[in-house]
Amino acid sequence: MMKEELRRIMNMKHNIRNMSVVAHVDHGKTTLVDSLVAAAGIIPQDMVGDVRMTNTRTDEIERGITIKSTGISLYYEMTDESLQNFKGERNGNEYLINLIDSPGHIDFSSEVTAALRITDGALVVVDCIEGVRGHTETVLRQALGERVKPVLTVNKMDRCLLDFQVDGEEAYQSFQRAIESVNVIIATYEDEALGDVQVFPEKGTVAFSAGLHGWAFTLTNFAKMYAVKFGVEEAKMMERLWGENFFDPATRKWTTKNTGSPTCKRGFVQFCYEPIKQIINICMDDQKEKLWPMLEKLGVEMKAEEKDFGGTALMKRVMQTWLPASDALLEMMIYHLPSPAMAQKYRVDILYKGPLHDIYANAIRNCDTEGPLMLYVSKMIPASDSGRFYAFGRVFSGKIATGMKVRIMGPNYIPGQKKDLYLKSVQRTIIWMGNKQESVEDVPCGNTVALVGLDQFINKNATLTNEMEEDAHPLRAMKFSVSPVVRVAVACWYPSDLPKLVEGLKRLSKSDPLVVCSIEESGQHIIAGAGELHLEICLKDLQDDFMGGAWLVVDHPVVSFRETVLEKSCRTVMSKSPNKHNRLYMEARPLEDGVAEAIDEGRIGPRDDPKIRSKILSEEYGWDKDLGKKIWCFGPETTGPNMVVDMCKGVQYLNEIKDSVVAGFQWASKEGALAEENMRGIRFDLCDAVLHADAIHRGGGQIIPTARRVIYASQLTAKPRLLEPVYLVEIQAPEKALGEIYTVLNQTRGRVFEEVQRQGTPLYNVKAYLPVYDSFGFFGRLGHATSGQAFTQCVFDHYDIMSSDPLEENSEAAKIVADIRKRKGLKQQMSPLSEFEDKL
Repeated sequence: MMKEELRRIMNMKHNIRNMSVVAHVDHGKTTLVDSLVAAAGIIPQDMVGDVRMTNTRTDEIERGITIKSTGISLYYEMTDESLQNFKGERNGNEYLINLIDSPGHIDFSSEVTAALRITDGALVVVDCIEGVRGHTETVLRQALGERVKPVLTVNKMDRCLLDFQVDGEEAYQSFQRAIESVNVIIATYEDEALGDVQVFPEKGTVAFSAGLHGWAFTLTNFAKMYAVKFGVEEAKMMERLWGENFFDPATRKWTTKNTGSPTCKRGFVQFCYEPIKQIINICMDDQKEKLWPMLEKLGVEMKAEEKDFGGTALMKRVMQTWLPASDALLEMMIYHLPSPAMAQKYRVDILYKGPLHDIYANAIRNCDTEGPLMLYVSKMIPASDSGRFYAFGRVFSGKIATGMKVRIMGPNYIPGQKKDLYLKSVQRTIIWMGNKQESVEDVPCGNTVALVGLDQFINKNATLTNEMEEDAHPLRAMKFSVSPVVRVAVACWYPSDLPKLVEGLKRLSKSDPLVVCSIEESGQHIIAGAGELHLEICLKDLQDDFMGGAWLVVDHPVVSFRETVLEKSCRTVMSKSPNKHNRLYMEARPLEDGVAEAIDEGRIGPRDDPKIRSKILSEEYGWDKDLGKKIWCFGPETTGPNMVVDMCKGVQYLNEIKDSVVAGFQWASKEGALAEENMRGIRFDLCDAVLHADAIHRGGGQIIPTARRVIYASQLTAKPRLLEPVYLVEIQAPEKALGEIYTVLNQTRGRVFEEVQRQGTPLYNVKAYLPVYDSFGFFGRLGHATSGQAFTQCVFDHYDIMSSDPLEENSEAAKIVADIRKRKGLKQQMSPLSEFEDKL
């Protein structure tokens, strides 16, 4: 199959289907995709189920799971008879299917989101034995959130027939349950614009498949066959083959209830399940003399050399020839999934950020090749060599061509501004074919595409448009269903590899839609991922692919504590300058509740008008009116949540030393007396100062160290405490997992403060506070305890005072202080108060 053919069909927007395959981990997505790849002639039919063509990475093959979503474009020519009932628009019988195989593990669900954004339909795969699992719901919810239309296949039928030998009625009930669970989820997250997208076997939106053996059927297959035999219409026969319809061959009558006679059976069991079971059993028992006449009746022709097969090989061949998986799945995709031309009509509202009636929105709505270019890059795929990336995405309107100059709008771009905006030429446009790529001249709208030469300007995702289109708004950023909560710190084994590490982290952050790489205030490089497995894969990629095998050291990230005080200093403390000619008197007290947060948010700050600031402080926090005008400064870094207030009365030369005191305070508030951590929520009152009359004896060299010492002394006399950072953890889980969640939270000093049931669903939303210090390994344990049903998100929320006293030996806080001091290479014992305070 040549790329010219592919390129030709790309123009027929009604004959394109963009779809992703989504499911819970290990329900058989990748194996099922093989059947479709084989039907397009890319791999031989007898290798179906063993190749797993879309697992392109070595670690995917070793672990047997999909890690990155992989795109593949497939070309099919359909027969006239298979399309005779198709009511929609089409040009001829050739179809192009852009298919994306996505991972099922919860840790990689960001890859699923990236896949769903650029497709219009989703094939949801459900294991017929396990049924709908926790993650099936998550991916379905994501699909419906992106307005992607689902169809369902009940997979692993071979387990039902061979491993478990389930009888007909029981199998029907278990399929029915799986389909109902899927419909409950679809109904829960329904979207008006998408219409009713529930799936029903009798409507043809559910297939039954065995990916490993490469066969599948929808009820249409059987309805066609029996419609001729019974002389009824196909549509009527379809309805009879599912639901409460029973047939008794003895009386040759259909009834809606089981008559109780031994020959009366449900339509589905009688006409679909049992014939398949019978043929499979005959093949497995090698009863060939019975087999050939049956196949002849069914119109199945076997090649001469295939007639010598035995056991499983024979069964696989017979089933593939009689009910090829690709036919059933293709029919379902072509009939029931929308073409780009249809889907973009209702998807434009949630895709486009700008006004919904400008030329860009209309071009997307009509999938207009002649309109302005709108292209969304949903992920970056690392090229096999040299650290370059392909930008993989979808053209929503216009066309993208090699050598064209495009405007790249990043996620932070605001129309009319220059921020996060680049102009750059596309070097090559490429069609993605699993493990190989084909260059083409241009790609029109409605198709997926990979671009070369834009990787320096795109981090994770972006919107592309023509060079001159300055009024275009970017497309909406994707909402991920997981958040990067599990963090590790990485460092190089050899310090000389540091430049490699920095470069490697940049590339890693491009290659994965979710991972966040940052530098902490402690100078550590932090990688945050969705779970332990996600991090393991990221670290492996970082080391092997992006750093050329350099050695890494992986450690727990450092938790940044803060220092604060509990009450007002027990006395006014005094420090003398080194030349004993100047004295500063000071007290420390905690800031009122909410002041530190107000400073963080910028409602109160150094650049405010003192009148407005003192009004806020006096009205909301009960300060004295004049005090608000006497704030000298905020710190650390001039904007932090601590302050110095001037309480002096009639001190000479005070203004001349203001700068020096401020400098001493910035230094002290950045490195507190307990463990050199930042201070938070402390107000230092300068009560009095005795200064030398001669300016030369009260310069910076005298005052700055004095100010620092007096600040430390006042902190230590005001019951110093540590503040620890706390995550707000949101956990969504079914009722039966709640017990385990509470157990895991109790082990880690977490406390639940809210638990609500989501209306109309069996899910509970649990909100809890979890100290960051205890969060390492928490998400792994939680996933383990709830077997992956709990779905967590966590963000930093606030600082909490630790109740124990760091000055008391062997208290919890004292141990943490000792740890931090050891890590920073300070001396083990804290400096005593006598070092900072002077006696008169």
